[in-house]
Amino acid sequence: MSELESVTAITVDSSPTILLAEDDPVTRMLMTRFLKKAGYEVEAVANGAEALDKMMSRYYPMLVTDWEMPEMDGVALCKAVRNLRLDGYVYALLLTARDSKEHIIAGLEAGADDYLIKPVHEPELIARLNAGRRILDLEQSLRAANQRNRILSITDALTGAYNRRYLMEQLPRELERCRRYAYPLSVLMCDIDHFKHINDACGHAAGDDVLQQFAARAQNSIRSNSDWVSRYGGEEFLIVLPETEYQGAVVVAEKIRAIIAATPFPTRAGDAVVTASFGVASTGSSGPDIALKVDALIRTADECLYRSKQEGRNRTCGHEIVACQALMAHG
Repeated sequence: MSELESVTAITVDSSPTILLAEDDPVTRMLMTRFLKKAGYEVEAVANGAEALDKMMSRYYPMLVTDWEMPEMDGVALCKAVRNLRLDGYVYALLLTARDSKEHIIAGLEAGADDYLIKPVHEPELIARLNAGRRILDLEQSLRAANQRNRILSITDALTGAYNRRYLMEQLPRELERCRRYAYPLSVLMCDIDHFKHINDACGHAAGDDVLQQFAARAQNSIRSNSDWVSRYGGEEFLIVLPETEYQGAVVVAEKIRAIIAATPFPTRAGDAVVTASFGVASTGSSGPDIALKVDALIRTADECLYRSKQEGRNRTCGHEIVACQALMAHG
């Protein structure tokens, strides 16, 4: 799944699941019953070690834990939870019979968000949990905003494809990954034919419509879990095809080219007949040579695209970069 597709609105469950760690079976049963009656889902365990195992296999937004427990106490559990890489923040409430300031400070410094002195007063427990839910709401909203900002920073605003910044960050990583695992890597340089004529004859708004639909048709023609499209500049797009050797890349380019040409693009100025030219650059089937750099891969695709233009447009030209050529390109 691409980064763009993975971005969805992040929401907090209407009733967050609580992980309850309490070694006394009667207290555990009574608290579980009470919390469920208050509208929470509850999973209960007998000690901190069991709770930590649960946390490592599933994300629990809320943790209610006793301090005194066998195997791993509540303070050690809070410390361990704060060191885990989890899907979201965990609001941790520590239950303790220790009411000295030193013990309370120790619990908070261990990672607890709040504490309650035993025996627990049930309305106060619910009030603390409600405060915890507000903290979770704020944390999730912040994460969602940061995620949206990240997407905006790497996305072309007009077409929704990745922008050139993302391309120049991610393509070197793709190259290194394919080199490490001996996978082939291909890139397609695409250019909309006679795009200036579309802008001049139909207006820039119609040209924007064409760019948007071109990106959408290209995106719908590739594998959603690995391939990706970036806007290289103007009416040029670069499509990255990891684990795709030369012949397969040519097939993909021809598939997209045929889809572009098959159906006119509806625009605000009427239907526009659109074609595109493609340049394919691929590494060898056993992966990129050690000397091959990103700029050489892109330059090869661009040279192949230029050849497609010279030969009459609406066609695909390509080249497979073998080891010795990669060395010459590097030099």
